[in-house]
Amino acid sequence: MIPVTKSYLPPINEYTAQVNRAFENEWITNRGQLIRELEEKLKVYLEIDNILITNNGTIPLQIALKLLGNQGEIITTPFSYVATTAAIVWENCTPIFVDINPNTFTIDTSLIEAAITPKTTCILATHVFGNVCDIEEIDRIAKKHNLKVIYDAAHCFGVKYNGKSIFEYGDISTCSFHATKLFHTGEGGAIFCKDEALRHKIFYSHNFGHNGPLDFYGLGINGKNSELHAAMGLAIFPYIEMIISKRKEVIHYYLESLDFTKVKAMELNPSITWNYSYFPIVFENEASLLKTLETLNKSEIFPRRYFYPSLNTIKYTQGASMPISENLASRIMCLPLYVGLKQNEIAEIVKLINA
Repeated sequence: MIPVTKSYLPPINEYTAQVNRAFENEWITNRGQLIRELEEKLKVYLEIDNILITNNGTIPLQIALKLLGNQGEIITTPFSYVATTAAIVWENCTPIFVDINPNTFTIDTSLIEAAITPKTTCILATHVFGNVCDIEEIDRIAKKHNLKVIYDAAHCFGVKYNGKSIFEYGDISTCSFHATKLFHTGEGGAIFCKDEALRHKIFYSHNFGHNGPLDFYGLGINGKNSELHAAMGLAIFPYIEMIISKRKEVIHYYLESLDFTKVKAMELNPSITWNYSYFPIVFENEASLLKTLETLNKSEIFPRRYFYPSLNTIKYTQGASMPISENLASRIMCLPLYVGLKQNEIAEIVKLINA
């Protein structure tokens, strides 16, 4: 069987060596030595000044919206994972969808200003499949209308924009360290913020609002991750460059071998250093996608319709029609991509799609 992805797992002895450190410390959660060590390693690798590791990639969105959303209208994309929209609704804000660019799959910034109302508080945009939004235009609009910017950068570990980490942009940026991501802690995520006062609020918000054991700065939830998850991150960390390199090899094979007269690939922002996180292809129509998917499944190959459906069509969002996103969501599919995917397996995938 060939799944759409496989979690990269380090040698078990290297993981257990990190777990043993947690056992020796007798400190399993509440920001122990391993979590703090992993944060410092990631600061250096990602070339950033701040990072707060969390227990998943959705909690950072919820914290960002709690602090910046003010239960207002959030201009966002319909083409993202459901967590993006769910976090908005969960925090008693209202998602206001803006359609997407059909080539880059990111939010169409030319449509944002028309969606702004007196109730708008934030723009929450997704860097789709690690492909970066039009950051300069989003920043211009946000400053003009006094809005906050939150970036869902769940797919963006290691991505750079104009030579800087993607996590340097926006008022708050978030990432996922879920097991399906190229860097992971089994389950986890991170939140990034350059403003010191806001960063302080984020920190206590992820720790029940604590100011020491007996006092509280304010409202908070439990967004902390454990030492056992940090152990996985520390064990994987030495292999990051290899992981990205192997994924790059798979994608280059796809790019060289697929018949792009019948499918198309995502158009990357030319100013980014990409991380090879996903490889989506877009079919001419949904019928062609479904036929190909059935053929692949019969050969025990399981790509994923990702993202599907367009988020404006989910019952609890009640969003307006987004024709480009809805059309793209019906025709897009992510191909298998992971370390250990063999060349003969990639060749079989390509052969079946081209046929």
